[in-house]
Order: sequence, then C-alpha cells, then structure tokens
Amino acid sequence: MNPKKIKTIYIIAICGTGMASLAGLLKEAGYRVTGSDTNVYPPMSTLLENAGIEIKPGYKKENITGEIDLVVVGNAVSKDNEEVLAVQAADILYISMPQALSRFFLEGRKSLVVTGTHGKTTTSAMLSWVFEACGRKPGFMVGGWLNNFDTNHKLPESDWFITEGDEYDTAFFDKGPKFLHYRPYAAILTSIEFDHADIFRDLDHVKESFRKFMAIIDPKGFLLVEFSDKNTKDVINQAPCEVETYGFSDQADWQVADYRFEDGHGQFTLNHHGKEVGRFHLPMIGRHNILNSAAVTALALKCGLSADAVAKGLKEFKGIKRRQEVVGEKNGVTVIDDFAHHPTAIHLTLEGVKDAWPGHRIWAVFEPRSATSRRKIFEKSLPESFRLADQTIIAELFAPEKVKEEERLDPKKVVAAIKEKGRDAWFFPSVEEIIDFIAEHQQPGDVVMIMSSGGFDGIHRKLLDRL
Repeated sequence: MNPKKIKTIYIIAICGTGMASLAGLLKEAGYRVTGSDTNVYPPMSTLLENAGIEIKPGYKKENITGEIDLVVVGNAVSKDNEEVLAVQAADILYISMPQALSRFFLEGRKSLVVTGTHGKTTTSAMLSWVFEACGRKPGFMVGGWLNNFDTNHKLPESDWFITEGDEYDTAFFDKGPKFLHYRPYAAILTSIEFDHADIFRDLDHVKESFRKFMAIIDPKGFLLVEFSDKNTKDVINQAPCEVETYGFSDQADWQVADYRFEDGHGQFTLNHHGKEVGRFHLPMIGRHNILNSAAVTALALKCGLSADAVAKGLKEFKGIKRRQEVVGEKNGVTVIDDFAHHPTAIHLTLEGVKDAWPGHRIWAVFEPRSATSRRKIFEKSLPESFRLADQTIIAELFAPEKVKEEERLDPKKVVAAIKEKGRDAWFFPSVEEIIDFIAEHQQPGDVVMIMSSGGFDGIHRKLLDRL
C-alpha cells in the first residue's frame, strides 16, 4: 500500500478512542475521511464533528461505495459485520488501526512507545507534552484527552511520534497485540500484570506478548523499565537494545530520591548512576505519577532534551481527563473521576488521594465495567485494593449478560470481604441508590473517588447536582 495513492478512507467503528484519533490524524494529513459506528457519543463524536468528519450511524452495506480507496477496521468489529462483508465483496483494501498508524505516520520517524499494564496513558500524555514544551513538535496518539492540547492526537511536525502502546488485540484478522505495529525506536515499560481476561489466558500469555514487543525495539534505541516490577524482568532479556531501569531503589539506573507532595503537587530529585540530574516538579498527586514522570524525564534526556527544559515542561503539564480529575466541589464535598479498574490501579489511585487530602474521609465508588473487572479473576484481590478507603461502594456489573454467569464477579462477595477486614462497604445495584446513600451520609470535607472504565451513567454530575 502506498499512502500517496490513497485519497478516500472509510473507518468502521470510527468512534472508538483510537479510531477517532486516527481519523483526526488522517483528516489533518489531507485525506478524505468518513466512517460509521453504532455508538456515537462524546467526547469522540465531538472530536470527529469538530474535525468535519461525517459519522454514519449503524453498519450498512450501502455505506461501502466505489470511491473508497482504503478501509480501516476497528478491533471491536467482527468478521461477519455487514460493512466488512461488503468491503470484501468489493475487493477494497482494508487494514487495522495499528497498521494504518504505522504506515501513514510512523514509517521513517523515531517512534517512542509507552507500554505496560498501568500508567501508560498518563505517561504517554506527559511525554507528548514535554517534547512539545521543549520545541520538538512531536506527533502523538494517546488513549486519553490531554488538557494541554485539548485533544488526544496531533499531527507530527518533526521526526518524533509518541504512541500509547496497547497489548490488546488488533483486529478480527490479526489477533496479535496492537503495539507490535508501532516500530519502536525507544520504549517505556511501566509494569506487567494479568489483564484483558477476554483475550489472554493467563499471566504467561500476557508476558509472551510483551516479549514479542521487546524483540522489535530498534537495536540503536533503548528501553526504560520500572525497577521494582518483578514480571518485567521475565521479558526484557528479549530486547536487542540498551536497557536501563528507573525507580525508587538506589539500585535503579535512574533513581528517584527525596520525593514529596505539597498542595497537590509532587516533587523529586532524579539521579543517574548516582549523579544528580535535577529537581523536578509535577502538578499531580500519587507516588505512581512520580514514577511516570521519572520515566518521561529519563527518556527525554536520553533523546537529547535538556534537564531544565524538561523540568519546565513537567511543571506545566495539565494532566488528562478521567485520571484523578476533580469534576467539582459542592458543599464541601469533592468529587473525583478516575479510570481505575484493575486492583493495582485502584490501590494506587486511592493512595494518591490519601496523600493529597490527608485527614479527609475518602469514599471509593467502583463500577466493575472492563472485561477483566467483571470476571471472578480478581474477586479475592479486589477487597484489599480498597483498604485505604474509609467508605467503599461497589456497583452492579456493567452489562453482566456479556460474561458467563459462572465467570462473573460477585460484587456482594467483595463487599462482604471488605467488611470482614473491618471497613465500611456497601453494594448498590443502581446509580440512583448510590447517589441517595452518599447524599444522605456525606460530610463536609469528604472526597468521593469514582472509578470506572466507562461513563458510569453520568454519576459524577448527577451526584454534584444532588449535593
């Protein structure tokens, strides 16, 4: 496929986060772009509308016309999709989203990929802003909305492109991980844990995907890996490039030292092989975000950016939506939105909130929504992940019918286990019941952390309105 010969591109399942980002990039690059989806809603529908990209509601074979040069198929689309069958019948070239990103935007560039089970969205967003603030004009595609740019993608104006590297599968015709298409020159590996139970059998299966990714890093490039994560040690020997570690340990190549939080801001010193590189400030909470910023700083310095310029960029980082985002404050109660859905992420999120609001009563409100969190896999580990919350509410599973009954998480068992540990916890099947309970029992100074990998029926605004 020669991108120069392509003029009109059609995207099936265009409203997915990655698909909408790709659509925006292609439109800005000068291609005629349109597409279809059954789930048309903000913020992706807004992004597409603002870009002047038409969205056709529903999948219909009539949408596939002779003027289309290329079709991009989302990984949520099945092989018997009506439009897919029409594309095949018309013998129109079709590829996946990762393939399109690679062929249109990564070829010939220095591709920086952030991957790992946790923290990759925040880390890739932070890296994108630091490179931009340092005048490197990178392109990027990130699975979150970057407040500094007010978007989740940007057309490159240089040789640099930054991508959030997802281990999820690519398409119905390519069951390999997305990140195997991203041509990494350099990469950050934050962590490896079992996740995506709908496509991975077990932790070893997850590790195998990361081993394949390690093997394709440019031998002239490098890999930065978090020091303390034991699972990453099982895969990094596949990397053909220089490998360095970062973390809080004095044995890490890039060591975080003297970190602390003040007024919702973090700060730390970064040392490289025992020599101080600089002091850095970050307008975010959470020990895990200190680690993320250390990885970004190390990568940026290895790419030739100056410590002073990186420090300025980090200080100006405005975060991303749905990552410990304060939605509002009403009558002394602060409501926060976060994407956390894995036990480790839930614990780290609550740890960050505890650090930022010491002495305040913390509510944890969790919706089991992701493919993994709706399954029994973490039923025994979930209760401990809420240990730092003073009050915990577990909602009903989102679309439980999509998981076999014998495989489903039982929220009531999670609540019972939390209570056995001496903590307050409740199960409520509906958003209305959750809001009623919080409104009745809230106190000034409370912090309500709402965690879900989806919209959670608009609970954040509904709660603020009720308060």
